[in-house]
Amino acid sequence: MNDMQETPPAPDGIGPDEGPSPDSTLPSEGISPELLHDPYGEEILDVSRGDFEAMLSEHQTARGPVKEGEIVKARVLRTTDSSVILEFGFKSEGAVPREEFKETDSIDPGQEVEVLLESLEDEDGVVVLSKKKADFLRVWELIKEAYEKDEPVKGLLTRKIKGGVTVDIMGVDAFLPGSQIALRRVPNIEELIGERYDFKIIKLNKRRRNIVVSRRVILEREREKKRSTLVKELLKGQVREGVVKNITDFGAFIDLGGLDGLLHITDMSWGRVGHPSEVVDVGGNLDVKVLDIDWDRERISLGLKQLLPYPWTDIEERYPVGARVHGRVVSITNYGAFVELQKGVEGLVHISEMSWTRNVRHPSKLVSIGDEIEAVVLKVDPREEKISLGMKQIQEDPWLALPLKYPTGQRLTGTVRNLTSFGAFVEIESGIDGLVHVSDMSWTKRVEHPSEVVHKGEQLDVMVLHVDSDNKRISLGLKQLYDDPWPELVLRFARGHEQEGVVVRLQDKGVVVDLGEGVEGFVPGSHSAVSPDALEQHFRVGESVPLRVINSDADDRRIVLEVTEAPQRGEPRAPEETGSYDEAAAQVEAGAQEDAGAQEDAAPHGEAAPQEEASLSED
Repeated sequence: MNDMQETPPAPDGIGPDEGPSPDSTLPSEGISPELLHDPYGEEILDVSRGDFEAMLSEHQTARGPVKEGEIVKARVLRTTDSSVILEFGFKSEGAVPREEFKETDSIDPGQEVEVLLESLEDEDGVVVLSKKKADFLRVWELIKEAYEKDEPVKGLLTRKIKGGVTVDIMGVDAFLPGSQIALRRVPNIEELIGERYDFKIIKLNKRRRNIVVSRRVILEREREKKRSTLVKELLKGQVREGVVKNITDFGAFIDLGGLDGLLHITDMSWGRVGHPSEVVDVGGNLDVKVLDIDWDRERISLGLKQLLPYPWTDIEERYPVGARVHGRVVSITNYGAFVELQKGVEGLVHISEMSWTRNVRHPSKLVSIGDEIEAVVLKVDPREEKISLGMKQIQEDPWLALPLKYPTGQRLTGTVRNLTSFGAFVEIESGIDGLVHVSDMSWTKRVEHPSEVVHKGEQLDVMVLHVDSDNKRISLGLKQLYDDPWPELVLRFARGHEQEGVVVRLQDKGVVVDLGEGVEGFVPGSHSAVSPDALEQHFRVGESVPLRVINSDADDRRIVLEVTEAPQRGEPRAPEETGSYDEAAAQVEAGAQEDAGAQEDAAPHGEAAPQEEASLSED
C-alpha cells in the first residue's frame, strides 16, 4: 500500500521525476504545451523552442495590442499621384491620401509616420488609415489646454479659403475668419500668407475636428493696454508717431497706438490739397502733432502741416508790392484765378485785373488750371493771408495813350459790337470800344432804342467826343458828324406855323408826329383836341393830323404842337379846355424835364453820364 505506483515515462523521456528543465520557462502569458508537442500527431516541430517563442512574440506585438481607433506607427512603402502606401503591424498595408501630409514632396520610402487606425477592414476588405486624424488627436490635449487657460498659440497662415484663412496650429488646420485677421479690413489677404502670428482659440469641436482662432482678439487686448498707457501720456502739443488707418474725403484717421485721431484735410498741408490720398497712404507711418483732445467725446485732432514752418511769415518781404512773380494756376472761380506762388501761399488774380482792353466774362477765357503765369503783386495782407495779383500790369496800360491818339473831334470808323437800351458800343481798335449814346444818334428824332438807327456788326462812322483814361471810357457821337439843324428848324417851325403831320407813336402824355425830313414834334395830351385818356381811341399810327406850332426851342431841341382839328372818331373837346399857348409851353417844359430824368434812370447804376461811357470789348 505504501509502495508508490510507477508512473509510465513521458513520450520524450521526460518523466515527472525530472521536472521541468530550465529551458522550459514560458512567458507570463504562457505557451500551450500543445504548440510544442501535438499529442495527436506524430510530426515533431522543426524549429527550436527559442526560435518559436521569438516568432510568437513578434506576431503578438504586431497583431495582439493593435485595436481600431488607436494611433499606430507605420512605414512608407511607396507613393502614388493620390496616395501614400504605408505598412504597419505584421505585413499589413494601408493607403493615406497625399493631401493629409503637410509636405508631400518630402515623403520618402522607409520614412516612419504615425496614423490613426480607423478600421482593420472596411466593406472592400481594405485597412483604413488617417494621418490627419492622428495629427489632430496628438495635439488635441495641448489645444484644449490652451483654450481652457485662455492662452495664445502660435500659428502659420497657409492658404486663403472662402471666408478666411487656413492656419497651421501645431500641425493641424484651424480656421481664421476674415473678420478676425486684424483690427480693420485687410485689403489683400494674400500678402499675409506665410506669416506667423499669435492666435486665440475661440471655438473647439473635437467630434467635427473644428478649431476656430482669432488674431483680432489678441490685437484688441494689446491695443487696450496701449490705450490705457496712452490716455495717461497723451498731451496737447505732443508730436506722436501714428499709422494711417483709414482715408475719407475730409481727412485721414491715424492710429496712435490704441487711440485714433483725425487728421483733417485742412491740417495736412499749408498748400491746397484736393484729396487726402494725395498726402497720405493707408498703412503708412507718419509723425503728427496733437492739436486738441476731447476726452468726453473721445476725439483727438491731429495736424501734419503744423510740423512745417508757417509760410506767411515775412511774406511782405518776400513778395513786395510791385514785384513780378511767377506761379501756377490752381483754381478758377467766376471772379478770378488763384495762383500758387509757393507751397501754402496763393494769390488771387481778379477778373478785372486780367486785361486792359478785353471784357473778360470768365477767367477760363484767358487761363486754365495748371498754367504757369507771370503777374505783379498789387497788395499783400498777412493777417488775412491774401495776396492780390494782376496780369494786365505786366504790360503798359494802353488807355494812357488814348487821349493823344484819339483827340476830341476826330472822325473814326468802327464796328458796332453790341447794342443796349441806352446806346451802341463801337470797336474803334482791337479791344477798345466807345459808346454812342442814344441822345447822340440824331439831331431831330427822339431815338427810343439804338436798333432804330444802327445794327450789330455794321461799319459805322463816328466822332470822338471824350476820352476818359482813368475810367476807361470813350464817348462817341453819330449826329456830330453833321451840322446842327436846329437854328434853321426854329425859324422854319416858328410859333403859330401850321402844317400836316403823321402820327409816329403814342405815349402816355401825348403823341409824337413826323413833320417831314426826319424832324419830329410832340403833341401834349392836353392839346390833342381829345381827352388825354382817350388818345388811343382817336389817333392811329400813320395817319395825318392838322397841327399848329405852340413852341420851338433850339436849346431843348423840341417842337411842341397842338391839333387844330380833332379826329372824327369821338366827341371833340370844348375850346375852353384847350388852354393858351403859354400854358402849353409850360407843360411841355415840365414834360421835357421828366423825360430827361427818365434817360438818367436808364443809364447803368453808378454812372452819372451814360453818354460818356465806353465799354471794353466782350469775349
